[in-house]
Amino acid sequence: MTSLSLQNVNKEFGSGTNHVQVLNNINFTANPGELSLIIGPSGSGKSTFLTIAGGLQTPTSGEVIIDDQAINQQSTKQREQTRLTKIGFVLQAYNLVPYLTVKEQFTLVDRVNKNGNLSSSELDKLLVSLGIDNLINKYPNELSGGQSQRVAIARALYPDPEILLADEPTAALDSARVIEVGKLLQTLAHQNGKTIIVVTHDQRLEQFADNIYQIMDGTINKQ
Repeated sequence: MTSLSLQNVNKEFGSGTNHVQVLNNINFTANPGELSLIIGPSGSGKSTFLTIAGGLQTPTSGEVIIDDQAINQQSTKQREQTRLTKIGFVLQAYNLVPYLTVKEQFTLVDRVNKNGNLSSSELDKLLVSLGIDNLINKYPNELSGGQSQRVAIARALYPDPEILLADEPTAALDSARVIEVGKLLQTLAHQNGKTIIVVTHDQRLEQFADNIYQIMDGTINKQ
C-alpha cells in the first residue's frame, strides 16, 4: 500500500518576470518498507519537494496523499495533526531547542505528543545506535554539527512516525557515521515498515536505498 504520493504537483513562486516554477508536474509514490533517495543539485527543487510532501508547504496545484487523505486540502489544524502523528522531519537547520538539553528535547516531544512515542529502552537503544547516548545532558551549543545532526535524527524518530522525511541528514557526518545512519534508515524501512524519503547530495547513501530518484529543473525521474 502506498503511504505517500504526489500527484501532478506544481509549485510556483512570484509572477511576471519574477515567476519561478520550482516543481513541474511531479508524480511520485513511496511505500512502507522502502528507503527512497531524492538526489539533485542545489536549486533543483529537492527541499521544496520535501516540505510539500510533509505538508509544511502546499502545492500551487496537484495533490499530496497520505494514507488516502489529500493533506493539501486539509485545514491547518488537520495538517498539523497529520504531521504530528504520521511524519518525522529531519531538516538541515536541526531545529533543536537551544535552551534544552538533549534529554529535554525528547521530554518536549512527550508534552506535545503524549501517545505512541518510543519507550525508554527503545530510545536508549536508538541513542546508542547513533553514538549520542553520552550527550544527553549537553545543550545544542555544546554539540558539533555532526552530533546535532544525529540528535535531530533521533528526535524525528522518537514519535515512531510512519513516514520519515530527511533533508541532507548526513551532510555533517564523516563516512563511518554515514554508514551507521544509512544502515539505521535501511533497517527502519525494511524491518519496521517505515516509509523513508531522503533528499541528499550524498552519494554514500545510495548503497542503502531501495529507490533513487533525480530532481533536475523541477522534474523528477527514477534512476
